[in-house]
Amino acid sequence: MQQISTDTVQDRGRPYAVAAALFLLCAFALAFPWLSGRVTIPWDAKAHFFPQFAFLAHALHSGQSPFWTPNVFAGMPQIADPQSLIFSPFFLLAAALVPEPSFRLEDTIVFAMLAMGGLALICYFRDRGWSAAGGLLAALAFAFGGSAAWRIQHTGQIMSLAWLPVTLWLLARALDRRSIFCGAAAGAVAAFLVLGRDQVAFLSVLMLAGYALYRVATDDAPKLSALAPLAAGALVGSAIIAVPLAFTLELAANSNRPEIGLDDAFKGSLPPGTFLTLLSANLFGVDGPLKDFWGPSSQAYGERDLFLARNMTDVYAGALTLVALVAAMGGRFFADKEIRFFAAAALFFALYALGRYTPAFSFFYELPGVDLWRRPADATFLFGATLAILAGYGFSLVERGAVKPGAAPLIGAVAALFAVAIFVAASKGHLTQATRPLATSALFAALAIAFILAAREGMMRGLVLLGAVAALTTVDLATSDGPNESTALAPEQFEALRPDGKDAVIAYLRQKLKETAAPDRRDRVELAAIDFHWPNATLVHGFDHDLGYNPIRLRLFENATEAGDHLALPEQREFSPLYPSYRSNMSDLLGLRFVATGVPIEEIDENYKPGDFNELTRIGKVRIYENPRALPRALFATCALRVDFEDMIKTGAWPDVDYRETVLLEGPPLCHTHNGAPPTQPRILSYANTEVVVEVDAPPGGGWLVLNDVWHPWWFARVDGAQTPVLRANVIFRAVAIPEGRHEARFTFEPFRGLLAELS
Repeated sequence: MQQISTDTVQDRGRPYAVAAALFLLCAFALAFPWLSGRVTIPWDAKAHFFPQFAFLAHALHSGQSPFWTPNVFAGMPQIADPQSLIFSPFFLLAAALVPEPSFRLEDTIVFAMLAMGGLALICYFRDRGWSAAGGLLAALAFAFGGSAAWRIQHTGQIMSLAWLPVTLWLLARALDRRSIFCGAAAGAVAAFLVLGRDQVAFLSVLMLAGYALYRVATDDAPKLSALAPLAAGALVGSAIIAVPLAFTLELAANSNRPEIGLDDAFKGSLPPGTFLTLLSANLFGVDGPLKDFWGPSSQAYGERDLFLARNMTDVYAGALTLVALVAAMGGRFFADKEIRFFAAAALFFALYALGRYTPAFSFFYELPGVDLWRRPADATFLFGATLAILAGYGFSLVERGAVKPGAAPLIGAVAALFAVAIFVAASKGHLTQATRPLATSALFAALAIAFILAAREGMMRGLVLLGAVAALTTVDLATSDGPNESTALAPEQFEALRPDGKDAVIAYLRQKLKETAAPDRRDRVELAAIDFHWPNATLVHGFDHDLGYNPIRLRLFENATEAGDHLALPEQREFSPLYPSYRSNMSDLLGLRFVATGVPIEEIDENYKPGDFNELTRIGKVRIYENPRALPRALFATCALRVDFEDMIKTGAWPDVDYRETVLLEGPPLCHTHNGAPPTQPRILSYANTEVVVEVDAPPGGGWLVLNDVWHPWWFARVDGAQTPVLRANVIFRAVAIPEGRHEARFTFEPFRGLLAELS
């Protein structure tokens, strides 16, 4: 590798250790508002990932399997869901150690993983011989700048991003040293990255694969000597990811979104004007009230058909990051062949993120795997990572005297960027609003320019230089990318998600569910149009929701119910032909007993008629209704009616039968007479995540035990120990045939067996 230092190994080690210590100190300071508990990471971090974390911990500490949850969408295969945290080492370890996870613990894990990535970048800079100060700048920009800061609530993507520098460092070492051990270590860490199974993981794998190929092609060492370390990495990584990835691919094939069309992906494109936030984080009012946001992706900016949250459009990574890159740009900058790769990668990710705004994404879309993801803008995570490396290297060149930027050209270039920002703000009629953030950014830019010029002249060296980089970058990022409405809210806003919380609505529902419990009953609830973080609250509290919050849902369930990925707003609660209203056969079969809404129920359900449900109480803005017709979780049918389930889903036509006595199957019709005897009442002996045991006294002729949990091919059943097929019943539920007499039916979720059966 080309080096820009001739220091001895011993001398080189000291400044990097100091840089690492300073980075950890700065990371603690930048993360302190969250670590102190004063604020917490909101939105998806609390609405989606914290409930998953709590469910995982509760399952482990209650001696249950976390592979299936009955608490959302009438049942979901957690083992196949990439966002369930089962295959996330940090969260899995914490869940195994802590019975009741807290908001602060979740946030600490997220920041710890970002710190891990930053430390790996410093190690990478050390191996390359680039300066420790440059490594420190790169680490801070990576962990606390760009999408890592502004989209920290997207916990899964943050985890994938955090593994990237660790994998890069180990992969580079494996190729530098042609080391099988480092190659195997890189493969193991890459496996954790891949297990994120999100677009950031996918793009990271593309970059790492490109890096490996580039190194093999450009290294001076014999090309075949790279085969052993790369093969070791591939073997170790494949062994770790094979089973979890197979589960996820099976889920994707049977989910609501096996692929994303190009037109839909275009709606997640990043407008070009977004890159002005490299200059000023709050230029467009990203961290203020939503009504004041005027940047790209908003109607105020002229965009009307993009589906991007405003925080997705901010890529600010610090003034010193940008100024160091501008100062070092030139022929000398691209002399290092490794930097040429990262420059090309940064360009690739920028073009990818722009989506429909260039012809490039239409070409990228043809790459295998790209059609699995809905938002090209997610490439900003990788753009930020490569930008951090480039900026850190640029600072190394300035510090080492390899480039000597002139004061006038540097000031002129940065001033020109500000002139463009001022022109855009003025042309959009928001110059007054943009004046303060631009002035703040101009101050940090001026300090960064002065700092670069001082470093050029060697006016700061050693510990003083490292301390100055740490101080300037930390204050800048704390000011510009610090806690805001997108990334930090008061923990009290999420009281409904605390396992031991005092939320009155949750307490009321708990009590009502306790009152309605019966040997055959396990009633469901629905939490609709209350707030963003409510739909997955049932994962925390252990009761069952007919819907929930997840971008991935079983296709069978979504087709039958039109279940969307969220229920935060009234319009997000959709109905299907088969489930046309709250008062419907599907609602009754789901056992939907209580509905809690933040608005009157008729504002959600246009077919609702007064008296369909009973309004029980109001707690603040929340109204709670009861469906007195909700059926038990376990039923016993003596008659079976043959129907076409797919036709029912399309037409919404339910046979006019008593579903306490009749079950709909795809097999031959059959009816056993029972001479007017009352319906048989099954008894649920035990109900766990992955095992349900039901006892039933079947009348003469027998019949079918119906379990109103969603059907899935990885569920199996035994009646009195004998294997029995699990039938798809009443469109989406489960049933088993039961002969006359008393019998015990045991339903078990066996994903490994189910996966092997599907693959065979």
